[in-house]
Formats: sequence, structure tokens, C-alpha cells
Amino acid sequence: MGWREWVALPGLGLIALPCKVDTGAATSALHALDLAPFMRAGQPWVRFHVRPLHRAHPGLVVACEAPVVDEREVTASSGHAERRLVVETALRLGVRVDAPAWPIELTLADRGALRFPMLLGRQAMAGRVRVDPGASYRLGRLAQPEAFYG
Repeated sequence: MGWREWVALPGLGLIALPCKVDTGAATSALHALDLAPFMRAGQPWVRFHVRPLHRAHPGLVVACEAPVVDEREVTASSGHAERRLVVETALRLGVRVDAPAWPIELTLADRGALRFPMLLGRQAMAGRVRVDPGASYRLGRLAQPEAFYG
């Protein structure tokens, strides 16, 4: 895969999401807004909103909810550390809906100022993919990703 790819997080209703592949980052991060933790059946969950195409279609917002698996302190590349909620969901690489998926952990953060709403870190990729840092969209391109959100 290349340094940027399209991915899906089908368990969150995110079918087309541009993603920066970053082997230098340990954890993966998702652009999430309006985090609202709550309890369901005695377990911690969180509701949040995602703007999957935040640059090209800022008005497109997807409501998501997921079980919280952890809360961690994460240090960004800028050196700033913050506590983030961690959720687990399935990741599917590329544009093919029949591509295999596997569970990954994501920290939830405001990535609105960044180019990509998702960053895929090395823990999520370990033993599963090879990255060509000089390539982009080796797993396919999407001409109209907004069409996935009907």
C-alpha cells in the first residue's frame, strides 16, 4: 500500500475515508467531534461525529458510536500530549467492499486542521501490510467518495 489510501470502518458506518499511512506513528487516530461518553449494559461507550471527507465535503457528518476499550495519553508529532478515548472497530483497506477486514484500535481526536481525517499507525498494520512510502492509492482511487454516503 502507499502512504495514503482509501479505507473503510464499516462498523462505524464510514465506507470511504481518506487515510494517511504513517509507520512512524504507533497508534491510529480518527477525526472525531462532539464526543459524548455514556454507559451501555454497564460498559463504557462513546457517541461522536465524523466528517469523513472534511476537506472536500465539510457538511457531510456521520454519527457513530462504539465501545470504549481504553483511555490513553498520546503524544502528537508536535510534542503535545493529550488523553484520548480508544475504540476498537474493523478496518478494511482500499476501495473493494469484499476486501478482508480486521480489528484495530483507534484513538479519537480532532484532526480537523490536518489533511486526512484518519491516520493509520503501525500497530494496526503490524504483520498485515507492506508500505511503499513513495506510492499513493495503490489499492484504488475513488472518483466520487461522497456517493457512498447517499
